[in-house]
This record gives sequence, structure tokens and C-alpha cells, in this order.
Amino acid sequence: MTTQTETSQTLLAPEAPRESMKTRLMRWAANFWPVIWGTGGRITFVAHDLRELRIKLPLNWLNRNYIGTLFGGSLFAITDPMYMIMLIHLLGPKYFVVDKAGTIRFLKPGRSTLFATFRIPEEETTAIRQALEHQEMLDRVYTVNLVDAQGVVHATVERTVHIRKRRPAGNKTAPPAV
Repeated sequence: MTTQTETSQTLLAPEAPRESMKTRLMRWAANFWPVIWGTGGRITFVAHDLRELRIKLPLNWLNRNYIGTLFGGSLFAITDPMYMIMLIHLLGPKYFVVDKAGTIRFLKPGRSTLFATFRIPEEETTAIRQALEHQEMLDRVYTVNLVDAQGVVHATVERTVHIRKRRPAGNKTAPPAV
């Protein structure tokens, strides 16, 4: 038997993200993309609205370095296209989005499977659209942590994404330098 408190908490709890058939197929296809497959990692979840994406990077023969821990290049590469791809889908075809820079800070050797969750809230895409009404282009910096099953952070990655509105098809002027 549920109490009134339990019932109201259930009703007030935010809905957990879910996958759609489209994002499930997108996830499946992306895991065969050499950029993802080559890291030894997998995309494990893509929310139906593409506002959340999760990856898993197990320690295996593909990404084990000389000292037996996760290769730093795999940690960095598995995070590479995620924010850019999410923003391309969230902002739509009127916007040009490209990765501009990235940095990684290694905090602890990866001796087990690591996980990362990428999130872009609706307020962020609204802020980007509003900013691009008043300026030609902008750069956004996103941070993601690679954590183990206990939540211990092993690496922090910052990704800089360059965004601008697309020019009309007839405009032959060169795009500004990124």
C-alpha cells in the first residue's frame, strides 16, 4: 500500500529520459562508426530528444596502454564528437556547428570501465539561439567527467564548440575563420 507522500513524490518526480526508435537506431549505427568503435567504447543511450547521451568505455585490449590502464587517447576520442552532434540535431539546419578545441585533465588512471553522460538542457539551446540573434558566431565550452561505477572522476574533458547561423545559399562570401 502506498502512502499519500509516496504517491505525490512519484507524481512530482521528473520523467526519466527515454530512447525513441530513431535514437536507438542512431546509437546502434554510431557504435559501428570507426571514430567510436576504435576507442573500444560504446554509446549506451541517446535520449529521444537528443538532450542526453551516455557512453561506456571498458578497459579492454583495444584501449589498454603500456602500463595496463585505459589509453588517454581513447578517453579523449570517445568524448570528441558528442556535444557537436547533439547541437547539430538540437539547433537544426539553420545553424553551423563544429568542434573547435578540446582539453583533457587526467585525474586518476582508468583501471576499470568508465562512463560519461553528456547533457544539453533546453535553456542552453534557447540561450544559443538568442545570442546568435545579436552576434555572428559564438563558442561554447562544455565539460564532461569520465567516472567509474562508484562515481569517482578519472578524467575531466572540456570541449569547445563553435556555432553560427548558416548563410543563405546564394551568399558566396567566405565563412569567417573559426
